Amino acid sequence: MSLSQKTIAKFSDEFDVAAQAMIWLRESLPHIAGAVAVLVIGVVLARLLSKGADRALTRSGRIEPTVAKFLSNIIKYALWVVVIVTVLTQFGVQTTSIIAALGGLALAVGLALQGTLSNVAAGVMILIQRPFRVGEVITAGIVNGDVVGIGLFTTEVLQPDGVYVMVPNNELWNKPIVNFSRMPTRRFELLIGIGYSDSIDQARKELLSLADSDQRVLAEPAPVVFVSALADSAVTIGLRVWCKTEDYLGLSWALTEAAKTRFAEVGITIPFPQREVRAIPAKG
Repeated sequence: MSLSQKTIAKFSDEFDVAAQAMIWLRESLPHIAGAVAVLVIGVVLARLLSKGADRALTRSGRIEPTVAKFLSNIIKYALWVVVIVTVLTQFGVQTTSIIAALGGLALAVGLALQGTLSNVAAGVMILIQRPFRVGEVITAGIVNGDVVGIGLFTTEVLQPDGVYVMVPNNELWNKPIVNFSRMPTRRFELLIGIGYSDSIDQARKELLSLADSDQRVLAEPAPVVFVSALADSAVTIGLRVWCKTEDYLGLSWALTEAAKTRFAEVGITIPFPQREVRAIPAKG
């Protein structure tokens, strides 16, 4: 083949490629335009819906901002996945295998991060159900103290002895949670023993007087004094009073000390545990 014929063949091949490209572009232009439109509209819609969900969840007041942000991000990413799959469909891509692969990948990641995901799930439940809030005092399992921070993975607790504890949320959610700060009032019960020879009526009068003299004791429900038990060495007298939750600890200390002092002043004994031992002479 001569040089001119090779040149003509080369230009012919290039023309065929260009022609085929133009034909493909002309035929695919509607699909490309549709894919771009779906992509743009989908991204904008995902952002608007996620922001709208975030604002709605935050304004409701029943969901913590952290959970609201987490849920809105899930909505956004889920919509992005739908948009990407739709765009691929516009180009004739079989998305069934892609969806199956994504499902398998999600399953593998879920198994690998099982412990972490369980903490996230527990964190979401804690933030939604609100068994405790920052600043409240709780007991859950071996954890006891003030809640200083709540996250999706862990909860931060400051114990009464000043020790900082970071607890995985799953450990808290799987335990009974006792919240000492949630209710505005609490009941304090003082149990104190008096001698069998002492007057129960006088002890009742003195304990009620102590309760009436402390302004932290609420008038309603009214203080109650009762006989709790007839123990081996003492008659156990109980005093029940109600107070504001923030006054509970100080009131419990004050009433316990005041009861001991008052009983000593009026001559009511607080006996020590005693045992009466009798020696029976042996026969014959």
